[in-house]
Amino acid sequence: MHLIIFMWGFTGIVGKLIAPEADVLVWYRMLIAAIGLAIAFYFLKVSFRVSSRKQLLYIIGVGVIVALHWITFFKAIALSTASLGILCLSTVTLHVTWLEPIIMKRRFSWLEFAMGLLVIFGIYFVSRKFDPQQYEALAYGLFSALCAALFAVFNAKLAQTNKSAQITFYEMLSGTVFVGIALLFQGKMNAAALSLSLWDFLWLLFLGLLCTSFAFLATIEVVRKLGAFTVSLSINLEPVYTILLAIIILHENDTLSDRFYVGSAIIILVVVANAVIKHYLKMRQTKKESAVRDLH
Repeated sequence: MHLIIFMWGFTGIVGKLIAPEADVLVWYRMLIAAIGLAIAFYFLKVSFRVSSRKQLLYIIGVGVIVALHWITFFKAIALSTASLGILCLSTVTLHVTWLEPIIMKRRFSWLEFAMGLLVIFGIYFVSRKFDPQQYEALAYGLFSALCAALFAVFNAKLAQTNKSAQITFYEMLSGTVFVGIALLFQGKMNAAALSLSLWDFLWLLFLGLLCTSFAFLATIEVVRKLGAFTVSLSINLEPVYTILLAIIILHENDTLSDRFYVGSAIIILVVVANAVIKHYLKMRQTKKESAVRDLH
């Protein structure tokens, strides 16, 4: 489980280590991931079929959102630091708070909303003394978080009638086509724009095959063994891994202020506390329902 989270935490570092621009990087990542999943489907005898054509169209739309999420995420990292990029994704919780009641018809949670506001405070604390380029990076990072919340909620709805494996495959495939068309219109679909060094290619294989295809398939098995709560709580450590890796590999500690670390601590503590409190409330509700059944 922690190997998977470590790999996800490494994605922001890779965005700093390789040369291709954000859109080219995402095109290669989604293409490699789609090919990797297709190969896995073939050997594991997994069907490519989804429940209906209408559902397939929804999945294709979500694939475009996934592509926009990754492009803006890597753009934020290119303009600032890997640490800032991953911290912006912590605002996903706030977006999910208002998106789920609309899309999933779930009751609005004031607890989640309050937690989301605390995360926004942490972001504000981090960014009070930014220069214009860092504010631009922050805007990309926050938009990336909105896209992440959108595809997370839409995927939860799609998973009610479709298997997660097929959803991910078609999202990677549609995202590849969408970004490919965008590159074509920008004049980047040529050998010069798409050229890679050996190291770039190896890092992209790592992103596409390990951080996407393998991590997705392995996560399904991990959730079956350890449970959704343990996995979701542990995934909240991703920003910690990214910041530690950024310090060790990119030496970002030379450019990050004390405010950044204080704000990061606020955000990480809020995200972890949110998961723990939700688990406690869920367990209490389960006990109440069990007691009611026993009375009957």
